[in-house]
Amino acid sequence: SFQTTPNPNALKCVVEPSPAPREPRSYLSADQAGDDTIGVALFAIEGVTNLLIHDGWITVGKRAEAEWKVLKPAIERALAGV
Repeated sequence: SFQTTPNPNALKCVVEPSPAPREPRSYLSADQAGDDTIGVALFAIEGVTNLLIHDGWITVGKRAEAEWKVLKPAIERALAGV
């Protein structure tokens, strides 16, 4: 499920089961995500700028001009594939 945040360019994704069995992690680019499967999948979505991956949730940041109505289905598809 998705939850809004005070930042209109960030969206919290509540994920069950947890996608983050290891320590929380934060990335500002696909290069930083390296071999993190979740990070790579989400950065492949046009408009995603940063990620915070935690136990049970992920916060996805986007460019200001990107629209959540386009990004949300892409995020769901990406998370379903990992």
